[in-house]
Amino acid sequence: MNNYELMVIFTPILSEEEFKAAQKKYTDLVAEVGGEIVHSNPWGLKSLAYPIQKKTTGIYWVMEFTAPSSFNESLKIQLLRDEQVLRHMVTKLDKYAVVYNARKKSGVNYKTEKAQAE
Repeated sequence: MNNYELMVIFTPILSEEEFKAAQKKYTDLVAEVGGEIVHSNPWGLKSLAYPIQKKTTGIYWVMEFTAPSSFNESLKIQLLRDEQVLRHMVTKLDKYAVVYNARKKSGVNYKTEKAQAE
């Protein structure tokens, strides 16, 4: 099992229920292959750096998960088929990124921790 981070930009015209249904769809997809959701973080409506399909805003969602490497291709196909998705990016996390994300979620400040160690 590898660690991944998925960032998805959904179309801004989704209702709250449709957004939650889309999140559930992809979390269920990860669970079907034996993966595990480590963290899910809906960022909400944000401005885009440049227009995508004539839209200047999008609903951002970031999910950190573990899954087998063979799962990436089927996830990519599902994301490309979904008309609600404007853009997506899957990033494989190395061990340092996993530790960094865990510290960030727990609220530990790295600079404070480093100063106390010295």
